[in-house]
Amino acid sequence: MLLDQAIKVAVETWLPFQQAVPVIPMLALYRTYNYGVAFSMLSGMEGWFIVSMRLVVVAFVIWLWRRTPKDRFFAHLGYAMIIAGALGNLVDRLLFGYVIDYVLFHTATWSFAVFNLADSFITIGAGSIILDELLQMKKRDP
Repeated sequence: MLLDQAIKVAVETWLPFQQAVPVIPMLALYRTYNYGVAFSMLSGMEGWFIVSMRLVVVAFVIWLWRRTPKDRFFAHLGYAMIIAGALGNLVDRLLFGYVIDYVLFHTATWSFAVFNLADSFITIGAGSIILDELLQMKKRDP
């Protein structure tokens, strides 16, 4: 969460607003603001609703985390990453009323949603939990 916030301070300080800064082919830095949740969904909703929804999600993930056996490494890693990412974006929402996004994958005819490190943590965390579940299934089926 601290690294996410430090990067966002740097992005706010040095990156021009809504102007692509090429890094390598298909990757650019692009500062923009997300007033919704992932991929700007719910961007028309009130800020208090989005903050409340994020807090409920964090509480639910903490509940799942506490119920998970200690030997499930990838599940615990995933829960920690999801919580860190959610809190990183929640800090933005509380401080600014929006989330700062800055990573853009694109081609000449297509672009993916602009995202940030916290979003990456959430996505990788979810993948880690799925991996843990697959490994558990494999353990059960010899």
